[in-house]
Amino acid sequence: MMMSLFFPLLFVSVLFMNSFSGVQGRKWKGEGTTKNLENIVIGRCYDYIRIVNPAVGEKNCSQIWEAFKNAFINKDPCSILPKDYELFINLSLHTIPPNKSLFWENNQLLVNRFADRGRRYMSLGDTLFGFFGDFLNWCGQADSPGLDYESCPTTMECENNAVESFWRMASITYAQHSSGVIHVLLNGSADGGAYPQPGFFADYEIPNLQKDRISQVVVWVVDDIEGPDVDSCGIHSVKILETRLKTLGYDVICTDNNKSVMFLLCLDNPDNSKCALASSAPAAQRGPISSDRGCSWNKLMIVSFVGFLFRFALVY
Repeated sequence: MMMSLFFPLLFVSVLFMNSFSGVQGRKWKGEGTTKNLENIVIGRCYDYIRIVNPAVGEKNCSQIWEAFKNAFINKDPCSILPKDYELFINLSLHTIPPNKSLFWENNQLLVNRFADRGRRYMSLGDTLFGFFGDFLNWCGQADSPGLDYESCPTTMECENNAVESFWRMASITYAQHSSGVIHVLLNGSADGGAYPQPGFFADYEIPNLQKDRISQVVVWVVDDIEGPDVDSCGIHSVKILETRLKTLGYDVICTDNNKSVMFLLCLDNPDNSKCALASSAPAAQRGPISSDRGCSWNKLMIVSFVGFLFRFALVY
């Protein structure tokens, strides 16, 4: 009887120990550092300065990587501050063209498509320092020169983690260097409203805009093509945003469902009712040639024929 119970108990014990060691190895709830992080970010750096935006000039991509890495390596992953990335920002900083800045909340993929890698607008992810870290994850370990590939802290676990502090510093820098007419693309279908508070735009970008360099703020509130109309210009959270910006002295224009953005959404959803396009062309332009146009054509043919006969008579 004892022997028959021994092996099942041993099997359960092994499973428990494996599970426990896995939990022990995984310190945090977030994903670990992106594999091949160094190769990815150095490659992105060269891609940016050679292909995406060569106008920024020469940058030392290896030096930028070292500055980036040293911001969080050998440190408590919950004690990384935005200022730790100052050297990285200084090495990767470049001019953001006037009237090209595009801020956003809750619609990153749409913004990436709409900005078109800086060709149409230059969002934070279209700058070199933003392009460097977009969609990546990273963290170090206290008293260790290595990266933690097992897990990294989430913002819920600690606010001062490597990724959160990076994007805070990047957002501050982006706002400080934006000028002219700036644009803000918000998601009108987002739970809780288009203008989240707290949020990167509310907490790090608006406070760091240089008012004397901003001529106008254009806000676009665009609903998801299949989503509800939760928020719009003049109401709810968007009204709070408009009031805040106007109180700060900015000239603000707000538009719901900007046509250019809607056209982009409709490329993937052409049969959606929101994508039905009504032509404004007059019916005569779509129908057969009118009798008046037909007469003009006949007159042209007669004149051409008479001209031919005249030239023929001169020759012969």
